[in-house]
Amino acid sequence: MSFILVTGGAGYIGSHVVKELLQKGYQPIVYDNLDTGHREAVREAPLIEGDLADGEKLRETFQTYSIKAVIHFAASCLVEESVEHPLKYFKNNLSNSIQLLEVMEEFQVNQIVFSSSAAVYGEPLEIPISEEHPSAPTNPYGETKWMFEQILQRSSKAGRVRYISLRYFNAAGADPEGDLGEDHSPETHLIPLVLRAAFFGKPISIFGTDYDTPDGTCIRDYIHVTDLAHGHLLALQRLESGRDSGIYNLGNGKGFSVREVIQVAERVTGEKINILESPRRPGDPSCLIASSEKIRKELGWRPRYPELERMIQTAWNWHRSQFKAMSRMPD
Repeated sequence: MSFILVTGGAGYIGSHVVKELLQKGYQPIVYDNLDTGHREAVREAPLIEGDLADGEKLRETFQTYSIKAVIHFAASCLVEESVEHPLKYFKNNLSNSIQLLEVMEEFQVNQIVFSSSAAVYGEPLEIPISEEHPSAPTNPYGETKWMFEQILQRSSKAGRVRYISLRYFNAAGADPEGDLGEDHSPETHLIPLVLRAAFFGKPISIFGTDYDTPDGTCIRDYIHVTDLAHGHLLALQRLESGRDSGIYNLGNGKGFSVREVIQVAERVTGEKINILESPRRPGDPSCLIASSEKIRKELGWRPRYPELERMIQTAWNWHRSQFKAMSRMPD
């Protein structure tokens, strides 16, 4: 039996991909240090609790299981933290990823789907952003994603690996069946924070109201996490078919400002959300909107949940149950 190794598979996006793999008859194995992931999110897939920095543990995993491909999520992913602690990001996102490639090569595993990011583009020169847009990341997080893409490209040219790099925009929403959702500590993503503010009646901070956008707040392209997971499955299938390496955006091609997200969340929750205007965060581009024409054309990907209201509704369904459980907990 062959397995798909999912590094960081206990995290938000990784766990949705694991569910998608299981539903499609694959045998995923999750490798996660559980620093930010959750054991219960893995469901019935085998879980190896380990860090990519632990080469011995990683080799033991490849020795134990017949792994045919890797889907690589494990990384530090907070933009503001990356600006404050760049060495942590270069170590976790680059050094550890290089070690993963070395172990893959040692065990003759040459297929990898890489979790990249729109952060590789930096401040966009044109909208929507295509895969040919110049890469000029504005923060260490984006730099680490772009640098590892260069490593993958060089390794591919050397005949060592075939890869698909998925540059995704803002993951949002929760599993429509209610099994999985977004659970970070601390939480930094806008939609969960807005929903928390709605449920508990607390204000939400807007970081920057003076961007060059219609309402002064950042604009982002939101993609439902289930659509994101499906993109990984299509990428894996492309590699399985023996086709060439490639880089693809994953986004809906439509942007919403921070203020617009809050307005939609008010409609979904039926609650008034109070706003605190705060200074910009370092490293935040004003507008990121994807062109996903390439992945639509070449892999046949189509978003099943393209509406922002649907994304926020699925997130609200999941978060509300979590918030209710939290509110019942003793002090």
